[in-house]
Amino acid sequence: MTLSHEEQYQKSWQERQEFAENMLPLIGRLYRNKGVEVVVYGKPLVNATTIELIKAHKMVERYEGQKLRLRESFPILEAISQLDLAPGRIDVGKLAYGYQHKNSSNGASLQDYLKRELAELLDNPDSVKPTDVVLYGFGRIGRLLARLMLERSGPSSKLRLRAIVVRGGKEGDLEKRASLLRRDSIHGLFNGSITVDHENQGIKANGTFIKVIYANSPSDVDYTQYGINNALVVDNTGVWKDDKALAIHFESKGTARVLLTAPAKGEVPNVVYGVNQDMILPEHNIVSAASCTTNAITPVLKALNDEFGIRNGHVETVHSYTNDQNLIDNFHKAERRGRAAPLNMVITSTGAASAVAKALPELKGKLTGNAIRVPTPNVSMAILSLNLDKATSKDELNEFLQHTALFSELQDQIDYTSSTEIVSSDLVGSRYAGVVDSQATIVDGDRCVLYVWYDNEFGYSVQVIRVMYEMAGIKYPTLPQSR
Repeated sequence: MTLSHEEQYQKSWQERQEFAENMLPLIGRLYRNKGVEVVVYGKPLVNATTIELIKAHKMVERYEGQKLRLRESFPILEAISQLDLAPGRIDVGKLAYGYQHKNSSNGASLQDYLKRELAELLDNPDSVKPTDVVLYGFGRIGRLLARLMLERSGPSSKLRLRAIVVRGGKEGDLEKRASLLRRDSIHGLFNGSITVDHENQGIKANGTFIKVIYANSPSDVDYTQYGINNALVVDNTGVWKDDKALAIHFESKGTARVLLTAPAKGEVPNVVYGVNQDMILPEHNIVSAASCTTNAITPVLKALNDEFGIRNGHVETVHSYTNDQNLIDNFHKAERRGRAAPLNMVITSTGAASAVAKALPELKGKLTGNAIRVPTPNVSMAILSLNLDKATSKDELNEFLQHTALFSELQDQIDYTSSTEIVSSDLVGSRYAGVVDSQATIVDGDRCVLYVWYDNEFGYSVQVIRVMYEMAGIKYPTLPQSR
């Protein structure tokens, strides 16, 4: 009997769902038991749903011009799950596409193909000890960092969230902290279970106990009394911004290193992961993860400068309002920022253009910058108006940026969209430092204008997590390597 078009489509859909459902337990066990994160063309699959897994496969056709079917990637994933692997990141989509469509196997069997492509994880036993993490401050970035660490908690996790430090301590405070972690007006509900532990003054989330420490200053805290030693303290307060001020954290017994989630002054290295993380040396016990805007634009600027050269340019940031602004008109020490944030576009300054030079010295003095705060609560955009060293075209520039987003060493920082309908709310939850909007690209000879979206909260927090791994000496390769 010949199936109708509708019946064929339904049968195909059911087949994809079945493969996705069979893949999800393998993905979960690989991460929990071996510390192996599975992705498809950069899209993370840990804690994904069946629909998200199907959509990740569907996106491959946009990049490669040819479909990648779940029945092609499933045997790859199944074979990977049988290997004795060290922690790392494996792109099962690229492995499957290379094996099925690019003849990357060179006639080898699937097992030999995987052993060759994943040799770095097969020959590299895991000897890294876990690092205790303390979040000093529990605002927007602090809570997102907690979510990111908790969604990947387990016996193989090398960053262990042990405590948060906040002011307060009044009755009901623990419930408030837990509620803010559980519910977020922008990023939605926490994916997991959260309960309050009054007896031990903490929060239990996804099997992790997080001690809540109340203190007015780092000098009031002794982490060792809670069994926390050699901790990486992540300062989310923004109160202390240079090396001398941030050194106050070392008055807390048990602190080993400090990471600031804001641009730093003085001698503190400002790190944009993917660009200059190699500058973090063992003697650097205080590091800054720079700003959300600097993280969004620096990877794109690096890629462009390496390929085309940048003579000079201007960065205009269209930025969502932040807690620094007022909800209604009131006094503010900064110009214009006292006006009601939900009601006005506000011209203000940004240090992102000059901060790029700290991560990318070859652009020092070549960029100017300004910012406009707009009445949206999250997701921002950087408009890069650049004069290049050589002429190009819109198609050539976009093709280069798409390849960079998929196959370069900046693939975790740069995403690329060709949608003609995308708007800011579509980028909430993006795990990339910046997303190139290719449909908005303008090129005229050696002049170009690029539009780069970024989730200034979540995307930035993911970059912070990457810096935390680097500071903890945890280096997980992404395989297969880009070619």
